[in-house]
Parts: sequence; C-alpha cells; structure tokens
Amino acid sequence: MRKNDPASATLALIFDIQRFSLHDGPGIRTTVFFKGCPLACSWCQNPESHKLSSELIFYKDSCIGCFQCREACPDDAILDHPLVRIDYPKCSVCGKCVSVCNTDSLRLVGREWNADELLDEVLKDRDYFEESGGGITLSGGEPLLQSDFLKTFLPLVKEIGLHINLETCGMAAWNRMEEILPWLDLIFYDIKHMDSEIHKKHTGCGNEMILDNFVRLAKRFGNLQARMPVIPGINDTQGNVRSLAAFLKENNHDSIHLLAYHNMGEAKLERINTRQKPMNLKSMKAEHLLKVKELFEKEKIHVVIYD
Repeated sequence: MRKNDPASATLALIFDIQRFSLHDGPGIRTTVFFKGCPLACSWCQNPESHKLSSELIFYKDSCIGCFQCREACPDDAILDHPLVRIDYPKCSVCGKCVSVCNTDSLRLVGREWNADELLDEVLKDRDYFEESGGGITLSGGEPLLQSDFLKTFLPLVKEIGLHINLETCGMAAWNRMEEILPWLDLIFYDIKHMDSEIHKKHTGCGNEMILDNFVRLAKRFGNLQARMPVIPGINDTQGNVRSLAAFLKENNHDSIHLLAYHNMGEAKLERINTRQKPMNLKSMKAEHLLKVKELFEKEKIHVVIYD
C-alpha cells in the first residue's frame, strides 16, 4: 500500500467510485474520488480524502473485541481501547488487520488503480452514459494532485468518446490544470469564500491561487461552472455573495451552483486519524438556501440549487 508517496503517472490512489451519480454533471455518471487534497475545509464531507496516502479507519460500533487484528499486525499498532483501535504513528498501513477483521470494523481507504483497470471499471456503465448523455466525473479530494496519472488516463477515456467533468477546488499549480484541459468537457469549480483570510481560517489556505486559476480558465475554457458550498454563518453573508457575484461578472459568468451544507461527514471524524473538528452545525434547511439564492439573483446571477 502507498504511504506518503507522491502520485505517479502509472497509478492513481482512489478512495471511492460511485456509480449512477446524478448531480456531478449531465446525465448518469460514474464519479471517481481521488485521494489527497491541498485544502482542509472545516465542513468537508469527505475527511478521509485529505491525505495522499492509504489509511485505516475504525468502526467502533461493529467491533466485537476479538483482537484478531492484533495478532495479525506486524507493527504492534493495535490498541485495546473502546474508541481508538489504531496507533497511527506505528501503523505501516499494510492492511493485514483488515484482512482478518470478520466484522468489517477495520477498513482500508485508498486503493491504487492503473489507467486500464480504472477505464474498465468506468466502462461498466457505458450504456447508461450513452443513453443519458452522461459520462465520468473526477472528484475527490482534489484530482489535480494526481495530474500525472490524469495525463495518462484521460486520453484513453476521450478516445472512447466519454464526457469528462472535473470537480476541483482550484488549489493547484496552473500547469497541472492547463495540461489536462484538452480532454475535459466540463469543469465544476468551487469558490468557497472571497475573503482570503476567512478562506484560510476555514480551509488552511488563502484563496489567491484559486481565484487566479478561475480567471485563467474563464479566458481559456468555455464550459466552466462556478459552485459554492453554502456554510451557515461563514459564506452565506450578503457581503460575500456580492463580492462573489461581482467576481463572476468580471469574468463573464452569470451563474453559480449552490450546494447545501449537511453534517453527515462529521460522523466519519471519530473513525479516522484527523485534526478536523466537528462544526456542530445543523444541516441546512431549504428555506435558508433559498435566501442565499435570492441574494445572488438580486446581483443578476442565475442559481442552481443542489440539496
């Protein structure tokens, strides 16, 4: 298993493949979730995606305490604790504990795929793509962290004629984005906050590179769609909406997709080795999202809502 290795041109580290997706682009799609992200958003719904390495997660509620995992572990990394099972500094992520866990309480997140294997997997639903005008969506994490692999994989996908959508946070060197543009049909581009300091507080990074890449893409790529995850009390203010609306119009864009915050990702935090803390926010109600929609529409920005 890969641990703390840079992404290579021959292999991708994937933590999930979701079939029959309906909100990740047009038609029926297969969404491929790449592991690793340069941001650490406090509201992230996929905290298991942050590290560019395979990792173990522990489901305490299904564990029966048989400790076959301890017998299988060569690193002496299994703890006798009701909430925490893995001594992460000791763990080499060999996966031997997972193979003997009969209750599926220990799981490995992040599997390596080569380009041909991944292509075969997504082609299982080719008929659905062709009937619905769908295709594949690259998500994460941040797919651009594994751009060397994408330069190998995407030409294979495009040769077959599948529609390709990239979902990105935009936090990547411009050359990584530029190199794969010829094979993309659509880009969903997240802009989380217009104020760089607030952005850094909640994601770990400022937003300068993200905004700069959007400006570059707006000049080079015709099918670019801005999105914003709406986080109550953070980016749903009138000031942020006005600032984002002005930025979009400056770049000849008049639409945005809004994604409602939900707190289902917080249940994952106790299962993994992460510094992310619960926000203790309730999932967003429809009427709250409609108010944010109205703020954008007052600025002449068309809104599509994802719930």
